Formats: sequence, C-alpha cells, structure tokens
Amino acid sequence: MPALLLLGVRVWLVEPVTVVSDSMAPAIMQGSVVMMYKPAAAHRPPQFGDIIAFTSPQDGHTAIKRIIAVGGQQVAIRDGELFVDGLHVQEPSIDQSRIDATYFGPLPIPTGTVFVLGDNRGVSIDSRDYGPVPLSAVQGIILDSSHK
Repeated sequence: MPALLLLGVRVWLVEPVTVVSDSMAPAIMQGSVVMMYKPAAAHRPPQFGDIIAFTSPQDGHTAIKRIIAVGGQQVAIRDGELFVDGLHVQEPSIDQSRIDATYFGPLPIPTGTVFVLGDNRGVSIDSRDYGPVPLSAVQGIILDSSHK
C-alpha cells in the first residue's frame, strides 16, 4: 500500500525534475533536482514570478523558466530592463550587467499563454526565441517559493 500511495503522489501531485541547463542560474543550478507541483496540485493557474516546468516548443523536452507575463499582458525589454504593461519590473535576481543592450518587444501575450524567461538571460533560450508558451504545455509549478 505505501508504494501505491507514493506512486499516486508522483502521478497526480508532485514530481522530481532534474534541471538540465544553466538558464535559471543562479536561482536553480544545472544538475539540481527540484520538486514540481502538477497543475491539479497547485490549486491555481500559473502566475507572474512562478518558475514552471513545461514542454518546450523548441524541441519537445521539459524546460524550466520563470513566468514574466500572462495572457492579456504586454512584455518588453529595453536595455536589459523588463517592462510589463509599460511598467518597469524590478528583478533583483537578474544580473543586469550581463544583459544590457538587450531589446525585445513590445509583444502582447495571447490569452491562454505565458511568456517565460530564464534568469540567466544571456544564455537562456526562452519566449524571446519561441514565443509565448500555451498553458496546455505547462507540466507544473516548481515548489521552492524562495525562487520568486
């Protein structure tokens, strides 16, 4: 019975995910194992600041990135600084010196999608490359709330 219970937890609630890139460094380092709430266990839709696991539109593998904007919002990057709906967003975990002179958008985010970026913006392949991610591709929300 305990094995069945453990299997049920993994199938429906929480699953370990191994981080295979350094796109979320330093918040989550390559090789780390993080716990992911599956959508049914999260009890809410993914929102700004959440780190999510999703099926990458680029190659079909699991990717882990931070939600920067949700459907109905507009995102832009000006000289490495993030703007959502025209308002500057402070990102204390981002090393601005590594991404200055970066420009993107503005881009409206369609309903039913999220715009994701890696914290390590200089090396991250993310929504700047493949566009907004459909909510149907979201596998879950990474557990550790200290990464917000």
